Amino acid sequence: MDFSPIELNNQYIFFTGKGGVGKTSVACSTAIALAGQGKKVLLISTDPASNLDDLFETTIGTEPTTINGVPGLYASNLDPEQAAREYRDQVVGPYRDILPQEAIQQIEEQLSGACTVEIAAFDEFTRLLSANESEFDHIVFDTAPTGHTLRLLQLPKAWSGFMDTNISGASCLGPLSGLGDKQEMYAKTVEALSDAKQTILILVSRPERTALQEAARASSELLELDITNQHLIINGVLHTQTDDPIAQIFHSRQVTTLLNIPVELKSFPKYEIPLKPYSLTGIKSLRGFFNTENEEDLVSEMDMSSLDDDTNLQRLAQLLDALKTKQNGVIMTMGKGGVGKTTVATAIAIGLASHGHRVHLTTTDPAAHLNLALGDDTEQKFPLLHVSRIDPKLETERYSNEIMEQNEKNLDEEGRALLKEDLASPCTEEIAVFRAFARIVEEADHGFVVIDTAPTGHTLLLLDAAEAYHREVQRSTGNIPDSVRNLLPRLRNPEETHVVIVTLPEATPVMEAERLQIDLNRAGIQPEWWVVNQSWQDIQTSEPVLQSRAISEKQWIQRVTEHSKYTVLVPWRATEPTGWRQLEHLIQD
Repeated sequence: MDFSPIELNNQYIFFTGKGGVGKTSVACSTAIALAGQGKKVLLISTDPASNLDDLFETTIGTEPTTINGVPGLYASNLDPEQAAREYRDQVVGPYRDILPQEAIQQIEEQLSGACTVEIAAFDEFTRLLSANESEFDHIVFDTAPTGHTLRLLQLPKAWSGFMDTNISGASCLGPLSGLGDKQEMYAKTVEALSDAKQTILILVSRPERTALQEAARASSELLELDITNQHLIINGVLHTQTDDPIAQIFHSRQVTTLLNIPVELKSFPKYEIPLKPYSLTGIKSLRGFFNTENEEDLVSEMDMSSLDDDTNLQRLAQLLDALKTKQNGVIMTMGKGGVGKTTVATAIAIGLASHGHRVHLTTTDPAAHLNLALGDDTEQKFPLLHVSRIDPKLETERYSNEIMEQNEKNLDEEGRALLKEDLASPCTEEIAVFRAFARIVEEADHGFVVIDTAPTGHTLLLLDAAEAYHREVQRSTGNIPDSVRNLLPRLRNPEETHVVIVTLPEATPVMEAERLQIDLNRAGIQPEWWVVNQSWQDIQTSEPVLQSRAISEKQWIQRVTEHSKYTVLVPWRATEPTGWRQLEHLIQD
């Protein structure tokens, strides 16, 4: 069934799903289509690594920005860092002339952690929902990749529950944060999200096993939050025009995947969007997203540049060769969600373990799926490989118990109650997860630690928060573990840490990876390797859509080589690279 955005009559329209499935393209095209019907539409990105600017080819700020060429359409980026700054000013401002400077500094210190960034971003999110009585006919949310989105959507209940049991008004955000004043606004948000007349949530996926499994997991958790009005879009479906063998394999794999769609998704209305032969940037291409009338014109306007003759492209095996000569280290795969970070991380881990290295493979992604990539029997085949996941709930429980045990002997009953209350706040989870991350990185003293990181924005928030966490951990515990103290120096040392930026040969993943490298350089971290995944270069096909995609890739591959010291090209494979056997083939290719 074809997707018709003009039939949507909900005030709040959410698009979410695994990174890289095209939800930003679908969200932007939907907003354009609704505005084309004379509606006043606000498009908001809640993703810390937003790429609305790339698709609209304009600068979009945190306040609604008019989109030239689309009357009635406004867009904004919800910037977590700016939201945190404004939140701190809002909390501290009224007290600057009242309290002593020492007290002001203490409050500012309490408000310096990543938990403040998260609650400030959520504050802005709830304000938009609760304040929109009649200004916009539709608010379209292009959300962060699934794991981060679920945490965002869980916050209304988490913070409401915390405030229901909080008797002192204190929290890790500081006693003057005024959370109680926002309880009514949060309650309205919960109500709006669960009202099917007001809110529709559209899960976007590719016709790929891992993307659909991720959508199924997200759907189940959203149902637990009473968000029941869910629909499913399958983006990037190839409708073959020839009997080309490669195209037939590609199409057959998609058909098989869709026939085995997870049971959690089968009851939802389902729509398909064809695979596009061109890059989705600019108003013209976004307008043509839901129809094929102008497709030939868009293809003819593509950049037909060729790769330079001296472009030096390497294979994944050469990246592994450079790493396996070392005795230990931290390897982090980073990039936009859905570009193949997990595939590259697991392939590197298997390659190192097969060469006799002790390897700990883990993930910081809330939507972790390492086992889906590796298969069930991997650790039996590779005894030197240990696979883990940083489990937020488990780490929070462990951290809270540790703090209570350290302090309960020195506290009276009221003091213990206050500490327990403080540890019940959602911010505690952030501290616990960060400590776990630092603890695992420390294992690189005795082997390799390979980290499949969360999508870009979330990862940068984690790294940027390291020094702020020092203060927050010290406030809670009075001491800072050596693993936390040593984390940033270790990550900044190129002899110890190797960052591998993973991208696809497409516009938005490459432009986002460029921004990632700039941010990493600013943090004192210098990536050397870039991996361009799922390339159609050197694959012989007569299918017009696939041929056009191969041509459109070249300018983006060339652009990657201008930023990287070493560029690895990983070709599209007829067999999906899941399970250790396929990952070994990927390394050897």
